[in-house]
Amino acid sequence: MANHHRRPERIGHRGAPLEFPENTLPGFLRAVDRGADAVELDVHRTRDGAVVVHHDPDLLGLDGARTPIARLTLADVQGWPLPDAAHVPTLADVMRALRDDAAVYVELKGEGVGEAAVEVAVEEGHGFAFHGFDHDAVLALRDRYPELNYGVLFDAGTRDVVARISDLPVRDLWPHHSLVNRELVEAAHAAGRRVIAWTVNAPEEARRLTLLEVDGLCGDDVRIFG
Repeated sequence: MANHHRRPERIGHRGAPLEFPENTLPGFLRAVDRGADAVELDVHRTRDGAVVVHHDPDLLGLDGARTPIARLTLADVQGWPLPDAAHVPTLADVMRALRDDAAVYVELKGEGVGEAAVEVAVEEGHGFAFHGFDHDAVLALRDRYPELNYGVLFDAGTRDVVARISDLPVRDLWPHHSLVNRELVEAAHAAGRRVIAWTVNAPEEARRLTLLEVDGLCGDDVRIFG
């Protein structure tokens, strides 16, 4: 008899970056149209405290110069020219646009953005969780708001991930897909954690991870996740 594996959550990495500029409203909406259960995005805080969605800590000007988002106001950021006439959205913009259509995984990028991001997410009342490479920052936020969901990222080449699972009181582990094997998945599940693999952009890799029963797949085109 054939084995039936539970389908992992399909997460659009920064939206649908193969079709629209990453971290923009059209991209997030397209990801949902393509079958995403959730989207993943990056946040920074402006000089006047707004939470905006952008990967890098700065914005590239038409003259080639880079300006840190932390030195710009929300009005500056919203008026900033991006390729393809795109605009930098706020976290609130994205959560309102998606409503109940998709969950939102918020990667904490900018320094000190965590509490401001929590305030926005709670205000919008949408399904969400926070994660980041800075484990200390994530855990500090968890200590302050323990009722919310959190995760930690592991980059390719990270050693001894399995040994660290029990020391990380978060719901989600986000390992680079190359780190994921049966030992990791089984250890995470035994500890009550979920495994979300990133960035998965090859169909054969998506199949391998699905067979390992990961809980989520994050990639640039969710259609390859089946």
